[in-house]
Amino acid sequence: MTFYDDIYPFYPPQRTSFIVSGRLLTISLVFLVLAVSLLLILPGIRGRTRLFWMFRIITSLFIGVVLVALNYTNSWAEARMTTNATYKSFSNAVINAEVGLHVGLYGINVTLRGNPVVQFNETINYNEMFSWHGAIEEEYEDALERGLPNPILYIVEKFTLSSPCGLIFQYRYSGRFASATLWTAFCCWVLANILFAMPVILYAGYMMMATAAFVFFSMVSFSTIMNVPRCVFAIGADSFVTEFSHSFWLALATGVLCAVIGALVVALNLLVPEKMKAAFSVGVDSCEDEEDSCGEGYLNSVFLDRAMISPLTEKATAELF
Repeated sequence: MTFYDDIYPFYPPQRTSFIVSGRLLTISLVFLVLAVSLLLILPGIRGRTRLFWMFRIITSLFIGVVLVALNYTNSWAEARMTTNATYKSFSNAVINAEVGLHVGLYGINVTLRGNPVVQFNETINYNEMFSWHGAIEEEYEDALERGLPNPILYIVEKFTLSSPCGLIFQYRYSGRFASATLWTAFCCWVLANILFAMPVILYAGYMMMATAAFVFFSMVSFSTIMNVPRCVFAIGADSFVTEFSHSFWLALATGVLCAVIGALVVALNLLVPEKMKAAFSVGVDSCEDEEDSCGEGYLNSVFLDRAMISPLTEKATAELF
């Protein structure tokens, strides 16, 4: 083994690239366990009501997991390109790689993947996370000390306080307000489920509409980053700017879904309130749901005679004494 170890420019090997977010994995597992637990009660519900409750559980948990997960995803805005760029400082090595920038509400994720992955006897596959809720300058200095590739350092430098682009101020504050409104939407979703279970159908519909409103507010808050002059990222001979990505459009779809559910619940509650109460009450059974569940009943005449005679006998005995 030589001093250089075939790595430019004498840095230790890079750490393993990021595969999956631990927070997102935890959120997914929690809601998955909750979904399985709630679906286990379905065999105890008879008739067509079972299908309605299954749809209700799946839809409600989908909205809940999306509202929580959107706070921790790194795909609200993205940009990527394939270019030729200098690999690391103090080196003339030029690599062909795909550079990606993924922006979330709590930070950014910068990716660098070589084309091909192995170049200059080194695996070029980086996925670095940087959060602006702490001191991003310290994370940038740590990246310099670890000798990360130049494309990653160049992008991260744009988000430091000393950068003339001022991206840190745009994304930090818009991300904070978007996250706050998403957590408020999650609280509204919890209240809506409680009201559905009581059941207070009309107010549950109102809370679903409030959930949709706060989701839309979070989108408006994050979209303010597009209202200011956007900084152009130039790497090599190419450049790119960020655009809205998967999480933003998922938030839009979830908000529309909540708005539609809330509007339907309010409208149907005003038009057919009794049927809505019956639909959201597990204790309401109907002979139409299952032909075998409701059959002919038989009365015990001896028991009824005793029930009628007993009160009269007790009254007569009380009058004698």
